[in-house]
Amino acid sequence: MVKQEIKPTRTELIAIKRKIALYDRGYKLLKMKRDGLVLEFFNILSKARDIRSKIIADYKKAEEKLIIATGVDGETSVRSVAFARRDDPKVTMGSKNVMGTLVPTTLESATVKRRIDQRGYGIIGMSVRIDEAADAYEQLVEDIIVAAELETTLRRLIEEIEKNKRIVNALEFRILPELRKNESFIRTRLEEMERENVFRLKRIKTTIA
Repeated sequence: MVKQEIKPTRTELIAIKRKIALYDRGYKLLKMKRDGLVLEFFNILSKARDIRSKIIADYKKAEEKLIIATGVDGETSVRSVAFARRDDPKVTMGSKNVMGTLVPTTLESATVKRRIDQRGYGIIGMSVRIDEAADAYEQLVEDIIVAAELETTLRRLIEEIEKNKRIVNALEFRILPELRKNESFIRTRLEEMERENVFRLKRIKTTIA
């Protein structure tokens, strides 16, 4: 706001003071929100790192189990078990509110891990090695679902933190300083006008006397 456009009146001064109070409250709330989002980000980041480590460990375990099952029971047996499952796991994604930001959360997931009798192949004659390989890969898929949720949450939080940061910086370094400068200008001008009026009244009194 250019100073020449500001009307040095008490009405304008009251209006600017109200704006300052309003923007200052908003600034403080946004800073609190930003700090909360940053804390949540690092909390989720820690979980994401843990699940990544778990995925790597579970992947190695699943590969070892598969190699053993293939080596002992044969590739044909393993493939027949793999093709026995007809349905794909389905995940229903919901959302939760974190400091005013909607982030994804898995509300309901068709359980990837199954009992032996739910996998679609015959129990009799099936080796424990193939069952262990199936268990390991089902656990791996469940880990990947959790990782996807956490990493999507991290991306949403980063976007919200950046947006919040831009608004906070605008309030702190541009809008509030400009409003306070305008308030100071009006106060100074009103004081000058008051002094001029007092001086004028004194001159009038002196002339009349």
